[in-house]
Amino acid sequence: MNKRISKALWGAVGAVALAFLVALEIAARHYGIPGPMTNQVKEVIFTPKSGPLLYASMALMMVVLPRRERFIALGAAVGIDLVFFLVRWAADIESSRSYPFGNGALWVVIGCAVVAVTRRTGEDRVLLLKGVGLGLLLVTGRKTGDAWLLITAKTRPQVLDQYVALADRALGYPSWVAGRIVESTGSVGAHVLDWVYIQLAVAAVAVSLYQLRHVAAERRFPRHHLVRTFLTIGLLGPGIYMLFPVVGPIFIYGADGGTWAVAELWPHTLPPTGVPQHMPFNDYIPRNCMPSLHTAWATAIFIHSRKGPRLLRYAGTFWLIATLGATLGFGYHYGSDIVAGVVFTVTIEAALRSQARDWDRSGMRLAAYGAAVFAAMLVSYRFLPTQMAACPWLAGPLLMLAMASVVYGFVRVTRQWEKTPGVPAPAAPRTGDGAPAELAATP
Repeated sequence: MNKRISKALWGAVGAVALAFLVALEIAARHYGIPGPMTNQVKEVIFTPKSGPLLYASMALMMVVLPRRERFIALGAAVGIDLVFFLVRWAADIESSRSYPFGNGALWVVIGCAVVAVTRRTGEDRVLLLKGVGLGLLLVTGRKTGDAWLLITAKTRPQVLDQYVALADRALGYPSWVAGRIVESTGSVGAHVLDWVYIQLAVAAVAVSLYQLRHVAAERRFPRHHLVRTFLTIGLLGPGIYMLFPVVGPIFIYGADGGTWAVAELWPHTLPPTGVPQHMPFNDYIPRNCMPSLHTAWATAIFIHSRKGPRLLRYAGTFWLIATLGATLGFGYHYGSDIVAGVVFTVTIEAALRSQARDWDRSGMRLAAYGAAVFAAMLVSYRFLPTQMAACPWLAGPLLMLAMASVVYGFVRVTRQWEKTPGVPAPAAPRTGDGAPAELAATP
């Protein structure tokens, strides 16, 4: 019964996601920009804006393929890209897009979908279609996010930065502190953090490929893996942007805000502590601060890398620390965004792991508690920033304690799951060398 409920639930989620994608396409057209579906179709022929992401999506798709077919798929993608490059070079076609490659990867993913429908049957067809869906979801999520961010700017003319900045006094204005630290490191530190910030998907794909490395041999996906968390964060997070529009200190209190900024204060002068109010801002800067999804995704990478080899664990830790440094040090987020982002991720992770364990009650209770803490944070940022700023030595520790309580609850519940597995795993199939393959239900 639980499996039927789960299938029905995921079917409903898929239908809602498809309806949302269509609605977003229509909304984007209303504002005079191409929607996510249009942008995705364009990349079949035109120079893609997300070349590395397309190859990352192909890599995720290839986890369902045997080793020989992986080499064939990669070779085909590179060959198609080479043909596209030569044709554009011969025709002297220039493009403002960033990457002159990626079409080949998308063609291979689409080709695998055609092969699955026309040449595969039974479980082989289902497995290959799951791999194709996994790869396409990664790219579609990126396109959807780009369109949604612009819509937040168009539909939310008023921002709440003054409220969040005032609440940040309880945390000691970490963005201002980190901004001065990054500035003191010079161009080297700034370039490293910028690369980490932009290439967050690289770390996510690395961890995901490790978790899904046995899919082709086992003929099944693990019950839970990083991609599920990544996509869920990307699905739910932008909705909160509409409820709590914030653009960040570099725009409200820095030079990047231009004539819309309150003053050029960040990072050397602390913001004013008067009565906060809504303020208008331009219609092209995304309202994508609350919560910090970069922090949320980096936290998810850190959590999922804990079960990997030492190098992967070190990489996960580095990516989390560097992402925190970039989000704060470049003035993209307030400290309050970071705290909320951590709680947001741990709550989602607890809910997804509970669902993978047939809706385990302890995990669902933790998810409900995390959701309550997250909602309380948003309410306090909006309606109690003056009180938080007036009593920073009380509000700051309480805020950190609330975040720590959710993290502690997650660690406690997951350790309990490891001691008393609630979902029996099927018998481990044998790999090519005769050794049993891993069947980790919760990587």
